[in-house]
Amino acid sequence: MNPALTVTPALGAALLDDFSLEMTGKDVSRLEEAQGSIPPGTRINITFLAGEDLGMRLTAARAVKRLGFVPVPHISARRLPSRAALEEFLSGLAEDGTAENVFVVGGDPARPEGPYEDALTVLRTGLLQRHGVRHIGISGYPEGHPAITDGTLWSALIDKAAAIGAHRLGGDVITQFGFDVDPVLSWLEAARSRGVHLPVRIGVPGPAGVRRLLGHATRFGVATSASVARKYGFSLTNLMGTTGPDRFLHALARRYDPERHGVVKVHFYTFGGLRPTAEWVARFRQTAPRTPTAP
Repeated sequence: MNPALTVTPALGAALLDDFSLEMTGKDVSRLEEAQGSIPPGTRINITFLAGEDLGMRLTAARAVKRLGFVPVPHISARRLPSRAALEEFLSGLAEDGTAENVFVVGGDPARPEGPYEDALTVLRTGLLQRHGVRHIGISGYPEGHPAITDGTLWSALIDKAAAIGAHRLGGDVITQFGFDVDPVLSWLEAARSRGVHLPVRIGVPGPAGVRRLLGHATRFGVATSASVARKYGFSLTNLMGTTGPDRFLHALARRYDPERHGVVKVHFYTFGGLRPTAEWVARFRQTAPRTPTAP
């Protein structure tokens, strides 16, 4: 071997050194099946869906911890019917030792079901840190939100990041998924220029059926033009196939610049299932191209 060259893993693999995953409260059995494919200590976000109750959410958080991972329960501000409901959830997490990390999001309902209009109002209650929360995740939208103006999104992100800092808590931003790295990288630079320096976990779909991916994209306002689809690796005329984020991650790795984009990691939305996503990540990390670099 030429001593003037050494080989190191491509950034495409390095970006996945601390990836995170997402599950629902109903996915405990699927997480148990996927356990052997997921590195111990992986952060696993647990969604806060309308069809799940308090017991299901707490059970899921306990299972994540029991299996050797880091539970990150979601709190959907607009789905909380009362302050008492928020306190009950946080108290349950604290009793189980699963309250240290949470993700706070506004949520889908057009009208709040209780006193919390958005994630920021939850952050400002002081209840999170009172129940042992030490790290808070918040949402970011590189391609915007179908129901919220860009100006409102930026103001909310800046205010939430400031609230996390004011309480001296750890935090990160998890972005909505997309198929194109261009808006992601532009958004990262814009966030840094606005003073948001929290680590960012770029939302990436795990391998899934094209039809399912497009359904989620339509719901969340993610661009799916023919050119974007080709760039990602699928065709709008063939909805029966399955596609993974290989091209997206390679493109992100090639263009990622820590000086401009800050700390960046990857968060997988497991639309195609926990185990298929975890196994895909393991294969990708093992087979990612290796790049020659000067010693």
